[in-house]
Amino acid sequence: MRLAMAEAGRAAAQGEVPVGAVVVHQGRVIASGFNRPVGSHDPTAHAEVVALRAAAARLGNYRLDECDLYVTLEPCAMCAGAMLHARLRKVVFAAHDPKTGVAGSVLDLFASTTLNHRTAAVGGILADECGSMLRDFFAERRRLQREENTMPGVLRTPDERFDNLPGYPFKPHYVGDLKGYQGMRIHYLDEGPRDAARTFLCLHGQPTWSYLYRRMIPVFTAAGHRVVAPDLLGFGKSDKPADDAAYTFGFHRGMLANLVERLDLRNVTLVVQDWGGLLGLTLPMEAPHRYTGLLVMNTAFATGDMPLGQGFLDWRAWNNKNPDMPVGTLLGRACRHLTPAETAAYDAPFPDAAYKGGVRRFPNLVPETPDAEGADISRRARAWFGSQWSGKTFMAVGMQDPVLGPPVMRHVAAAIRNCPPPHEVPEGGHFLQEWGDAVAREALKVL
Repeated sequence: MRLAMAEAGRAAAQGEVPVGAVVVHQGRVIASGFNRPVGSHDPTAHAEVVALRAAAARLGNYRLDECDLYVTLEPCAMCAGAMLHARLRKVVFAAHDPKTGVAGSVLDLFASTTLNHRTAAVGGILADECGSMLRDFFAERRRLQREENTMPGVLRTPDERFDNLPGYPFKPHYVGDLKGYQGMRIHYLDEGPRDAARTFLCLHGQPTWSYLYRRMIPVFTAAGHRVVAPDLLGFGKSDKPADDAAYTFGFHRGMLANLVERLDLRNVTLVVQDWGGLLGLTLPMEAPHRYTGLLVMNTAFATGDMPLGQGFLDWRAWNNKNPDMPVGTLLGRACRHLTPAETAAYDAPFPDAAYKGGVRRFPNLVPETPDAEGADISRRARAWFGSQWSGKTFMAVGMQDPVLGPPVMRHVAAAIRNCPPPHEVPEGGHFLQEWGDAVAREALKVL
């Protein structure tokens, strides 16, 4: 049951109701599972069913008559039915479930004499500890729901502003209790199979959001991969602190690092552009076991030891003179092939200037000196990529980018160990993802 509790903890870490299960065959644990119906979009993915599937695959037989299952919560009717069909020998559960439990709480399927198989049921093992885990989970969920719309100093874009965006049919996912960011709702896309061999982690920059990846996501998922694309706080469907000073290099980087841990992303191909790179390129060195690939586009290492180009200085000056930056208009000018509806979609997260604190702050966060925030960790990341990076790399360059174009990208390529010659997109600009379907197809040939 302690092992089942550990599985329940994994469920809670992913925002699922904390229920865990293990299957024992002839005295040995052969399978485990935790609740994952929300994350897997599967109403049958209860901990018991997940564990039974794994056990049957392990034994090569859907009959589990020599197996016992341990679970932290009394089984529901669906899970009890699966156990009976599997000819499970015994189920041992911890906490009783007065709402849906069918091992004696609501009814007792295991005591029925009319079914063609009897599975023994024993309850109450570590019931207090498992029950406490469930109570704490729901208490925290209720607390967050109470605070969801009332947290002072945080703005939330009305959901209706995101209705019917062209080329963006993706289901939203949210985390509201990320460590260090409690009370702020973080949005991310999660497309493709959750058990895919590879996950593409797509990080946007300024002033965009996950909408920027709508052309690349279908290419990756069509190849069988998973894609996770978060919105930074201050952008997209994520919450937006109203105080511009809240946005720092460490604020954004910490959110990304914690989210990767929270979602337990592995075998990650990191996809970065603009600030997605300035922040994202600092992540793999601290969790190298998670990252196996890199797709890098029009970005830089924010090391503070190289002069900022005139193009960037002009951009920063313009940004500071326009606190209510017309985001959609900017994207339309940079990407002439966008339709009016697509440029309008980039404005969706920002009803007015109060929502644009994150947008305003980014150009002023670029380290200009070696002692600026983020510069030291960026220099360490550059050194790590040059000496220890062992994953595959694909670099694409939008040749029309006046700020982070070919000259800057040559420096980035030189810093990354075994980086192949960049793939050049002659017509591509700074927001290269808007030419992303072709770029994604080329990347999959290498990564």
